[in-house]
Amino acid sequence: MSDKKTPIPEVPEAAHSNLDSMLSRKFGKEVANYFAGSPLNRVSFLRPDTSFLSQALRHDTSKFILFNELNPLVKAPTELAYVSYKDVQPVVGNPYQKPEAEIIDDYNSATYHPQLVFLGLNQTNGPAAADFKYKEHYHGQPFWALDVTPKESVTTACKKLIADVEGKGLYFAQGRMQLSLHATEAAMYAEGRHLLDWNARNPFCGACGHKTLSINGGFKRTCPPKDLAARMHDPGAPATQRPDCATRTGVSNLCFPRTDPTVIMAVVSADGTRVLLGRQRRWPKYWYSTLAGFLEPAESVEEAVRREVWEESGIHLGRVVIHSTQPWPYPANLMIGAIGQATPDGEAIHLGHDAELEDAKWFELDEIREALRIGTSGLGEDPGPEYQEGGLRLPPRTAIANQLMRAVVEGFVGAEAKI
Repeated sequence: MSDKKTPIPEVPEAAHSNLDSMLSRKFGKEVANYFAGSPLNRVSFLRPDTSFLSQALRHDTSKFILFNELNPLVKAPTELAYVSYKDVQPVVGNPYQKPEAEIIDDYNSATYHPQLVFLGLNQTNGPAAADFKYKEHYHGQPFWALDVTPKESVTTACKKLIADVEGKGLYFAQGRMQLSLHATEAAMYAEGRHLLDWNARNPFCGACGHKTLSINGGFKRTCPPKDLAARMHDPGAPATQRPDCATRTGVSNLCFPRTDPTVIMAVVSADGTRVLLGRQRRWPKYWYSTLAGFLEPAESVEEAVRREVWEESGIHLGRVVIHSTQPWPYPANLMIGAIGQATPDGEAIHLGHDAELEDAKWFELDEIREALRIGTSGLGEDPGPEYQEGGLRLPPRTAIANQLMRAVVEGFVGAEAKI
């Protein structure tokens, strides 16, 4: 276990949190979870416009988040580092000098281009947000994600860029999860990581098996109808026509980023006084969390919650309410947070259906309340200084599981106890 505790940032402020409305009066304020709350306007409708992308790429205020093997460049565990277009130009050049249709028409599968993703425009970032403007309507500071993992034709340029930024005291944060970044930066990091990972996982067409091309600022991949790869050996060679592909017909003629829906749920006892938590064998001692699982085809969120809870713990649920959601870029999940209540005769724990859990227990609200106060931490990190060995340990506030438990002890299902 680590001998120190990484600072845990606050979760993002929910949109319009102070706005009075019928919905907020009835259901309470919206909850925003970590990895959400991005400050960027994604202007997704401008992604096919390579004139826009080219200008946003090369603008003086543009900022780039660099990733090496999906590890982000940072100044510190809590802060991303950014570089300018001047820094990345030797690596990326300007891939948007032609209209998108011409880029597809000139596709050459033998040429490697480092993956670049347009994240959006920050329209709240002081004077820099007003510097870049496109067609008088769209302004803000452009933000990008760039994969600088040394590969193929850009190996030398990427290694030089990596050496330059590391020479300034910056570094690529290691580890599978980055849960200590400030909330707004965590959201931009999550978008970049998700898209870079998805592009890397989908280099070939799922229909015909040929290589695909990243378009739309990194948010789509297409299977071009021809390939100029033969010209690498013979400049005068004609383009190779590829076989017909189902992805080039009809409306769904592109490959889009994948997001896998996952349900995660706080399970409350029938009388509202206890919460069911489970633990896996690989977790630290005394560390428990809410149950979770993947949504299956032709299954509603509510049905998935009931099924996963019964399969993992034997508990039968009645009413299920969706609480909030959390993007989770490891690699591409949307965590759908719910709170479900057990039926009066369905509270007996049985772990014999699914071997995923090592243990599951009902915990009183007071014990959860105390653990939320002193016993939270990331996996592999120490809990708070007031924690006593043997006490319940829980995930940090950056995890939606924490938010779900917090909601229950604060009275989401009518319990009088307050944190």
